[in-house]
Amino acid sequence: MVPPLALDIDGTLTTAADRIDPRVFERLPAWDAPIVIATGKSFPYPVALCHFLGIPEQVVAENGGVVCADGQVSFQGDRERAEAAIGRFRDRGGDLGWDDADTTNRWRETELAANVDADEELLRAVAAEFDLEVVDTGYAYHLKTPGVEKGDGLTAVAHLLGLDPGEFVAVGDSENDVSLFETAGDSYAVANADERAKAAAATVLEDSYFDGTLSVLDALQSD
Repeated sequence: MVPPLALDIDGTLTTAADRIDPRVFERLPAWDAPIVIATGKSFPYPVALCHFLGIPEQVVAENGGVVCADGQVSFQGDRERAEAAIGRFRDRGGDLGWDDADTTNRWRETELAANVDADEELLRAVAAEFDLEVVDTGYAYHLKTPGVEKGDGLTAVAHLLGLDPGEFVAVGDSENDVSLFETAGDSYAVANADERAKAAAATVLEDSYFDGTLSVLDALQSD
């Protein structure tokens, strides 16, 4: 019996070139237990990944702001407050760093994100004025409602599936995975993870990106 998994996307299911590792499409559909995709990306991204993997849409998106499982979707977080903060950020000369299409934020329901090249100091100052927090995933700065975390999302999905979140094994790479690691029964940080993720994980892997995640899958299947 293999355990259920809670897997981040960026830096965890990807290559160093930020592409989904093709081996994901071989290994995850064959996993004989539930898989929850837990990401900071907006809701359509993990749903699309589940669709193309051919696995159930069991998703924690927007750092816990959106939860989907068993045909149900729920939302936590205050996008309107984030929009107001971004308006003030721009009024003070800030730039989110995306093009006009802004596909990073177009479908976000509960938070907004800025490019890592954006003015972090200004963004954090404005966030504090609106009682919001900024999370640096290494791929974007996420402007989000305090108390909305991936770990809470995993707990919600687990309950919908009739599971204990402590049954899950989590793999991730960023500070937004800390709560995920604290909620799951076992946790792994890939070698490319940031220091907060490494400190929170039960195990820090020798390999990076999906190579690291794959090493966990191999070990779990051999137990």
